[in-house]
Amino acid sequence: MSYPRVAALACAALFALQGASHAATLDANGGWAEFLVGDGLATSGGLEWIDDTGAPLHFSFSIAAGFQGRLTVVDAGFSGDQYQVMDGASVLGSTGAAVPGDANGASTVDFDAALANADFSRRVFTLNAGAHDITGVMSSSLIFDFGDGLGPVLLKSSIGAVRLEVSAVPEPATLATLLAGLSLLTLVLRRRDSK
Repeated sequence: MSYPRVAALACAALFALQGASHAATLDANGGWAEFLVGDGLATSGGLEWIDDTGAPLHFSFSIAAGFQGRLTVVDAGFSGDQYQVMDGASVLGSTGAAVPGDANGASTVDFDAALANADFSRRVFTLNAGAHDITGVMSSSLIFDFGDGLGPVLLKSSIGAVRLEVSAVPEPATLATLLAGLSLLTLVLRRRDSK
């Protein structure tokens, strides 16, 4: 069975188990909230985001009217994993392509370090005001050779994290005033340069 098909089946299992999953509140303070992936640890045997007990994990939060959210998702552990990220039943998209790591290469459990390292997959999603329920599933993983003579193994376990930052959306009148001020400043600078 192909890996994308396994990821799609894991998504379906994730939605089926949503009632038995662990809901974690995601604070809008920019702090990291960790998730795990592991078909051996997951109570479903799938590749969805799970907590440390193996229960499917989703992050619930609301963004107030007049604000927008910036949701960052990053891979950690050994680089080479990608996640498909969902908001309820809607697919937001996948984290970017990652460079496969190894024990001597890209590996970290520090989420800020992983975010700063291009070897790890990541993506920032912009979310509008309203209620959100963020989940994910591993869509590709690191192929690792342990050097035991058995050949490469698909490593179907990972750690990653999400963080939420919320900011006010400029009101149209404020935005119009800002654009008018920038236009005036541009005009003044051009006149000064032409003298």
